[in-house]
Amino acid sequence: MPYVVTQSCCADASCVVACPVNCIHPAPGEPGFGTTEMVYVDATACVGCGACATACPVGAMVPDAALTTKQLPFLDLNAAYYDTFPHADRTPVALVPQQRRLTRPGPFRVAVVGAGPAGLYTADELLKHPEVHGVDVYDRLRTPYGLVRHGVAPDHASTKLVTRLFEAIERQPRFRYFLDVAVGADGGITLADLRRHYDAVVYAVGASADRSLGIPGEDLAGSVAATALVGWYNGHPDQQELDVPLRHERAVVVGNGNVALDVARVLARPLDVLERTDLAPGPLEQLRASRVREVVVLGRRGPAQAAFTVPELIGLAALDDVDVVVDADPALLAGDDQRSALLRELAERPVDPASTRRRIVLSFTSSPVEILGEDGRVTGVRVARNDLVPGDDGTIRARATDDVHTIETGLVVRSVGHRGRPVAGLPFDEAAAVVPNEKGRVEPGVYVVGWIKRGPVGFIGTNKTDAQETVETLLDDLDAGLPAPTGSASAIAALVAERHPDAADLAAWQRLDAAERDRGTRAGRPRAKITDVGEQRSIAAPPVVVRRRGLLRRTVALTS
Repeated sequence: MPYVVTQSCCADASCVVACPVNCIHPAPGEPGFGTTEMVYVDATACVGCGACATACPVGAMVPDAALTTKQLPFLDLNAAYYDTFPHADRTPVALVPQQRRLTRPGPFRVAVVGAGPAGLYTADELLKHPEVHGVDVYDRLRTPYGLVRHGVAPDHASTKLVTRLFEAIERQPRFRYFLDVAVGADGGITLADLRRHYDAVVYAVGASADRSLGIPGEDLAGSVAATALVGWYNGHPDQQELDVPLRHERAVVVGNGNVALDVARVLARPLDVLERTDLAPGPLEQLRASRVREVVVLGRRGPAQAAFTVPELIGLAALDDVDVVVDADPALLAGDDQRSALLRELAERPVDPASTRRRIVLSFTSSPVEILGEDGRVTGVRVARNDLVPGDDGTIRARATDDVHTIETGLVVRSVGHRGRPVAGLPFDEAAAVVPNEKGRVEPGVYVVGWIKRGPVGFIGTNKTDAQETVETLLDDLDAGLPAPTGSASAIAALVAERHPDAADLAAWQRLDAAERDRGTRAGRPRAKITDVGEQRSIAAPPVVVRRRGLLRRTVALTS
């Protein structure tokens, strides 16, 4: 009974190492590891032991006999990988490299700025080395986990199970949180402060800005960046006042990556589904009154060039609570690639014209040329049909035609990619929107990891491989001899307390986490996120200890 991977996974290699017969690929060191949409199980080599299912933090490994009808496409997806990459030369047992030891004894202390996946994977890699006596993780928010908390779609609950790994990392004895601490902000902790108190500083600050469309009307009310909308429905404190007009029957999402599909699902899925997720309470109430019945997802190129991953498309096709419609020239669906085949199957599905379900329309070869509005608010978007033209390098490019039409809508969501922001004290490449680096090194003692290092590409698990590279570079520099810090672990804690008296530690986060889970349980949900910063601070505050000295004295006197 072989196992099958059933979703776009975190690709952190836990299952690869756990497998006793090395039947899961690509493995570390193989082409594609950490960059493919998922890992794949070779059914001919799998012995069905279940070790991978035990190791998988997101529950993606399922026995083939337990697959639902909607999960069956993953059988073909796994098989197709091994048709292309047979891996006939596999070693019979997954190999674990010998643990590196530093040539200098330390003790060393490292600061990591950013508590998302990249930052926590970096902390984990550092703590594997006994010479590193302390890793302090800073984040400007009071809640860790970055895009896992504020980016993963609420209806992708299994993906969020990767937080179990993060919980194990943060429970390590040499790990420490400084949450609700803005590094680099006026009056806060600076890079110079960190360098005085740590042997090395690693920035894992992600790419929090969005890319613009560069068309007229983009600044109208009702034209919203996907980064902001995703933060809104996921409970990011900065986005809870976002203006999200839901009064029109149609919404338009520009871009067709995984984030675009996430947005489309959240806007289109029935309320009873959303009520069972961790979608933020305020946005959930607004979605309760939503009039949106159709979400149009615009892709500028054809089905074969769509940016969304095949696992995400399989998941969308499996939904039975929304209708999925494909708007594409049938000739563009004739390809033998996996995306085209799945979209062709979707296009051939009958759609009941009397259906009352909401629908998602996947529209290809379409580009917005102008967002229309009245009285400062969006009323529609002008869209041009594109011709697909091969470039000199063989890449298929979209070329706008004179075939232009208008889609009426009150909400346009711009989902064309993330972009990094400049980091105080570090150089910045405006064109690539990253901090220039060499394998993570900005300069000896200062490093980057994650999207601010490589750009907004890859999956959650990609950050593990990326963290390993940056940490290797950092360890090389420690061995070569970095200047020792003049401060201490206690001194930096005192400085943080002075400049950020509301700073939170691991215990404070655990109290807030427990409160959210408790509220969620009472509402029949996995958690009810607390989005107000003041309320977060109040709930996470240490419990007040009441000392009853007088009562104790009286008790002692009566019993003596």
